[in-house]
Amino acid sequence: MISHILAIAALAQCAINYFALRIVHPDQSAIVSEAVSILIPMRNEEKNVVGVLDSVKAQSGLEQSSINVLEDNSTDVTAPLLDKYADSIKIESGAELPAGWLGKNFALHQLTSLPSVRSAEYLVFLDADLRIAPTAIASAVELMKRLNWDFISPYPRELAETFTERLIQPLLQWSWLASVPLRRAERGKRKSMVIANGQFFIVKRSAYDAIGGHECIKGEVLDDLQLARTLVGAGYIGGVADGSQIASCRMYNSHSELVSGYTKSLWKAFGGPVGAVATSAILFLVGPWLLIELLRGAASAGIYFGAIIISRVITAKRVRTPLWEAILHPLGITFLLYLIALSWIRKNRGTLSWKDRVIS
Repeated sequence: MISHILAIAALAQCAINYFALRIVHPDQSAIVSEAVSILIPMRNEEKNVVGVLDSVKAQSGLEQSSINVLEDNSTDVTAPLLDKYADSIKIESGAELPAGWLGKNFALHQLTSLPSVRSAEYLVFLDADLRIAPTAIASAVELMKRLNWDFISPYPRELAETFTERLIQPLLQWSWLASVPLRRAERGKRKSMVIANGQFFIVKRSAYDAIGGHECIKGEVLDDLQLARTLVGAGYIGGVADGSQIASCRMYNSHSELVSGYTKSLWKAFGGPVGAVATSAILFLVGPWLLIELLRGAASAGIYFGAIIISRVITAKRVRTPLWEAILHPLGITFLLYLIALSWIRKNRGTLSWKDRVIS
C-alpha cells in the first residue's frame, strides 16, 4: 500500500533529520562586531509591541546594532505603544501600500531602504509575535559564520494554546522534517527543498541586495520561502535551523485568526492546483486513511499508524512541543485539508484578506 510506504518513509526521514537539523544554541554565541539591523514590521500589533521590543532590546553580543520598526498604518493602538519606545528604537511611518505589493513585503522594503540600514552587514527580519532569548541573534549569526552561510532561518518554538492551534501548528515542522533531506538541501540548489520561516530570518546585506531585495518578491504571499528560494537560485547558501531554544512564537490567538492566516497562503504553498491535489492526497494517505485502516482492523495497520505517530513524536522532541499532540495527527491532517480547500475557494472568490487588506 502506498500509505504504508509513505508512513515508513516519513518516519525514516524524521529520524535522519532529528540528527541532521542544525541547532542554534543559546550558549554558543560570540561577539558580533559587524553592524546588525533588526527590522520589525508592525500593523495592528497592539498585543505584541511590548513583548517583542522588550526581548529585542535585551539582546547581547551585538557591538553595532539598531532596532528599526515600521508602523504600517495600524488602526489599533500600535502607534501610541510604539511611541513609548521612541528613545531606544527607530520608528518609521509606513507609506500607503502601492499596487502590486503585499503589506509585509513593502514594509520590509521600506525598512531595508532606510539610509541608516544600508550600512548594516546583517539584516534581521523579525515578526512582531516572536519572542527571542538574549543571545538569539548573536547565536544565529555565529552559526551562519561557522557554516559559511549567507542566510539562516532559525525556526522558533511554535506555541499553541487552543485546540485548533494544537491541531495545526505542530504540522509546520513535521511537514518538512518528514519530507526534506535537510543536509542535501543545504548543499544543493533545488528550490523545492528550501525551507524558511519569515518569523525569524537573517541575511547578509550583500546577498539581499544582489537579488534585488524584497522588490523581487513584492507580490509573493509566501514571502519567506520565495526570498530563500531566490537566494538559493542566485547561488547563495543557507537554510533552516532549529531555533526552539532561542525563540518562540504564538502565531494566532483565536480560531478565526488561524483560519484567516492559513487560508491567505495555502493556495500558493504547493505550486498550483495540481500540486495542491497531489499534496492533499499524500496527506490524506498518511493521516486519516491510516486511522481508517486501523479502525477497520486491517492487517498490520497498527504498524504503519504507529510509524506516523512516532514520526510526530520525534518532531515534537526535536522542536520542543508537547509529545501528546502527536496522537492528534489524523484530525490535524483532516483540518489542514479543509484549510487547503477553503484557501482555494476564497482565492477563486477573491475574498482572501489579512490585517484588513485584500490579497489578490
